[in-house]
Amino acid sequence: MKKRKSAVNYNPEVELAKGAKLEAAAYDKTQKAAVIAGKVTVGGKPGIAEITGIATGHVPQAGIEGTVDLWLSIFRYMRPDGTIDHVSGWNIPLLLKAGQTPIETARAFAAYINGGTRPYRAKAAGNKTKATVTITFSGE
Repeated sequence: MKKRKSAVNYNPEVELAKGAKLEAAAYDKTQKAAVIAGKVTVGGKPGIAEITGIATGHVPQAGIEGTVDLWLSIFRYMRPDGTIDHVSGWNIPLLLKAGQTPIETARAFAAYINGGTRPYRAKAAGNKTKATVTITFSGE
């Protein structure tokens, strides 16, 4: 939802520094996730999550065990024309398969994020032992 405010109050340094807080959690015995850069800003600063270890995998009756989750918080920012944009939060859980490598997990997160309608884009990089998911705000 967009609201109109006075463009006189627009401060580009403040508004471009606003963004979503990135959090990660791993509920797998052997694959772990950590946040390297914890904020995805309107101004283009990416959030980065690192994934390590080979996955034990999801057990169907075990609930969240065998998953890795990323969360992007809600936030608001003002555009130069005075319009205020509200960006919804996003919880992204991913079920792991036994033997899944970090790069496979990172690619799965990137594909899910890029296939969604939220204003984020992601890239995966790494190898079979350590990988990263880099998330940027696209504003679209």
